[in-house]
Amino acid sequence: MNNKAKEILLKKRYRAEKRFRFFGISSIILALSFLCILLVNIFTNGLSAFSRTEILLKVNFNEKKIGININSTDKEIKQANFDEILQEALLNLAPNVPELKQAELIDLVSIDATIELKKFYLKNKDVLNKTSEVALTLSDDIDQVHKGNFPRDIPEDRRRFSDFQLKIYDEQIAQKKIISEFNWPFLFNADSREPEIAGVGASLMGSFFTLIVCLLLSFPLGILAAIYLEEFAPKNKITEIIEVNVNNLAAVPSIVFGLLGLGVFLNYFYLPRSTPLVGGLVLALMTLPRIIIPCRAALKAVPPSIREGALALGASKVQTVMHNVVPLAMPGTLSGTIIGLSQALGETAPLLLIGMVAFINVVPSTPFDPSAVLPVQVYLWSESAERGFVEKTSATIIILIFFLAFMNSFAIYLRNKFEKRWS
Repeated sequence: MNNKAKEILLKKRYRAEKRFRFFGISSIILALSFLCILLVNIFTNGLSAFSRTEILLKVNFNEKKIGININSTDKEIKQANFDEILQEALLNLAPNVPELKQAELIDLVSIDATIELKKFYLKNKDVLNKTSEVALTLSDDIDQVHKGNFPRDIPEDRRRFSDFQLKIYDEQIAQKKIISEFNWPFLFNADSREPEIAGVGASLMGSFFTLIVCLLLSFPLGILAAIYLEEFAPKNKITEIIEVNVNNLAAVPSIVFGLLGLGVFLNYFYLPRSTPLVGGLVLALMTLPRIIIPCRAALKAVPPSIREGALALGASKVQTVMHNVVPLAMPGTLSGTIIGLSQALGETAPLLLIGMVAFINVVPSTPFDPSAVLPVQVYLWSESAERGFVEKTSATIIILIFFLAFMNSFAIYLRNKFEKRWS
């Protein structure tokens, strides 16, 4: 081959390399663009859910209308009727309003307004027989108008709020009686049919209990299985079959594990439906192969000289593995476990099949209480038509992304901090 042919071939190779680099960089930019579009869309729709709109309302805590006195116990106060003083305070916003419009005034606030009044009085019992200004949550429709999520210039018959309600809202805005506060109830309340008071508290606790059950079962079983298969199991047909099946189980669709949980844990063992206990058991089965595989890889990465040195000093096989090999493999094992748990945190399909799609309006206190989880809560709210649930769906995804990012970052931190570099 002459020099000219070599030069042409070299230029052709350089052009191919440039094209490869161009396509590679273009693919990365395209993927990052789609990711940015997704995140911007989620954050744009969801950040407003972390604030709630309140009205500062002057309420007269008349003991005769409430049916309590200064000596009433907390139990009696919780059972008292605060509806009359709430309605009186709302009607004072427009004293001469016709009777047909009074219901629209009452609908300005959330259905939980009386509960908020009770909580305010329990903290401020000195306001009895006095008028005090109380911050009450506005209804979802007015809340969305205040946040700019719903247009107010469309015809009245196409809105869920009236022109009269908008007029009262504008008057209160002018008087600086409409305020925005951080939406703590969103983080601590359970689910509700009303968007303005619905929260992810039950789902957060459900996800926490589910992951705890999953971790307590999958982590020790996965590590022990990996240690046995890698260090002690004889190399024969049986162990080869087991290894192949472990690798195959890691690729099985998650809904199959849901069917297994439905058939075994619910229909055979009669465990309570819709509970984090069953959810954790199902996710533990799904997470096991995802712990065993990285744990075996971490054990393989430990140099043979570590084992040989320990055995040469008189250590037994078990001592060598448990005191020398396993501690060195633990960083990789822990990072694999956390990544497996983060994948379990985002699972929805297997939990739907075991009944964790039920409407739960009470925050669970134990793994045996009915509960939902964050991905299922996203699924439930995404089917709701109210604009308030749209922002809360995105806000729940933001919380889920935060936890997933934290868990994966923690796994990377553990690996980088404790991983041993062998030359």
